[in-house]
Amino acid sequence: MEKEPVKKEPMIILTGPTAVGKTALSVELAKRIGGAVISADSMQVYKYMDIGSAKITREEMKGVPHYLIDELMPWDEFHVVRFVEMAKQHLEKIRAEKKLPVIVGGTGFYIQALLYNIDFTEQKCDEEYRGRLAALAGERGTGYLHEMLRRVDPASAEAIHPNNLRRIIRALEFWYLTGKKISEHNENERRKTSPYNFAYFVLDDNRQEIYRKIDRRVDLMLQNGLVEEVKALKELGCHRDMVSMQGLGYRQILDYLSGETTLDEAVRVIKRDTRHFAKRQLTWFARERDVIRLERGSRNEDQLLEEILGILSEKGIF
Repeated sequence: MEKEPVKKEPMIILTGPTAVGKTALSVELAKRIGGAVISADSMQVYKYMDIGSAKITREEMKGVPHYLIDELMPWDEFHVVRFVEMAKQHLEKIRAEKKLPVIVGGTGFYIQALLYNIDFTEQKCDEEYRGRLAALAGERGTGYLHEMLRRVDPASAEAIHPNNLRRIIRALEFWYLTGKKISEHNENERRKTSPYNFAYFVLDDNRQEIYRKIDRRVDLMLQNGLVEEVKALKELGCHRDMVSMQGLGYRQILDYLSGETTLDEAVRVIKRDTRHFAKRQLTWFARERDVIRLERGSRNEDQLLEEILGILSEKGIF
């Protein structure tokens, strides 16, 4: 007798560039389908980092369970391996409660690792080489290492922000240890078959509209006390070398508080870098397989929800 195929667990992903409106739509979706949200955001996992991360509030959750929000302290390490470990624990709890998991956030690398069950834990490392690169960055700046990466792995240099020292070092280390590009390794991993019955939605909008929303969001962050939030984090002992303090908004305000720039310049750079980040997100999601693009345009939440629900029904997810 032929074995019956193993039934894949359902998973819904709702992602897209920053400020496109994922949060509100995800809550309404979860309410309609009996879902629970797992955040795929590299900053919202940290306590005391509410304003700069545009963290969802308890009121905005509208009773929908949310996970990977406020679960770590700002000095804790959070990376793709830890994200996958924690997300899988929450997936078990969500399934035990007969709810549907909705993965929401803009960190495409995290989503990819969870969706295709990519294992990063066995990749080799060389602490001595990492130390040499870190020292080189201290002497010549992170941009110098980013240019080194561009020479050996242009695709990774394009995908990794010039200020993201940790990922730049990891990509250079991978090249040093294997002679291979980490971008090609990741591409091969992406070709894996997902163990989930998934629907991968990418919410998008007119580029200028996204940029307008980004500028407005940053202005509101300042009005709501972003400078005071970063001051409080600094008093807790947070500094620019921490992973959490590399987040957009936090590192620029730290520069302002350290007297390295003016507040106006810090705000200008936050807006500029956030627009660049949104552009890189769109490039990332355009490369992903099996994504379903949702164009916001003039459509309201109800119209977007109806399209999502129709697709979930077709896929047998809901």
